[in-house]
Amino acid sequence: MNEMKDNEYWMQAAIEEALKAEALMEVPIGAVVVKDGEIIGRGYNLRETSHDPTAHAEMVAIREASRHLDAWRLLDCSLYVTLEPCPMCAGAIVQSRIARVIYGTPDPKAGCAGTLMNLLQDDRFNHTTELISGIHQERCAALLTQFFRRLRSRSS
Repeated sequence: MNEMKDNEYWMQAAIEEALKAEALMEVPIGAVVVKDGEIIGRGYNLRETSHDPTAHAEMVAIREASRHLDAWRLLDCSLYVTLEPCPMCAGAIVQSRIARVIYGTPDPKAGCAGTLMNLLQDDRFNHTTELISGIHQERCAALLTQFFRRLRSRSS
């Protein structure tokens, strides 16, 4: 496969994780960590279910990948996530030394991979990350839009 097809394939896996969150009435955000053509970490948003503000999809996937490798350094790994990482997740990505971040749709309220700021490519940190955006953007954005539309219609 070429790089674009690879990115689309792995983003589809992140979308499948987002659907797991949606099934729990969580905001549908999903992530996977890939190393050497294999998913080594999966995660989806679990903040409401776990009553944990750090239970973002990326954080869950990073923790699982670290356990898989028995290491905190996720060198040569790629993180695919349906929504642009927030400041907390961007910090964890830098700290874990993830090589590449590929995200679906920008986050105008908390995006720290280029929208509000770009923590992933700030040369003042000891690690910077390759960044690709817009993979399956329409599908990733639609998941969120439809989720919040349904939530608002239930509460009115």
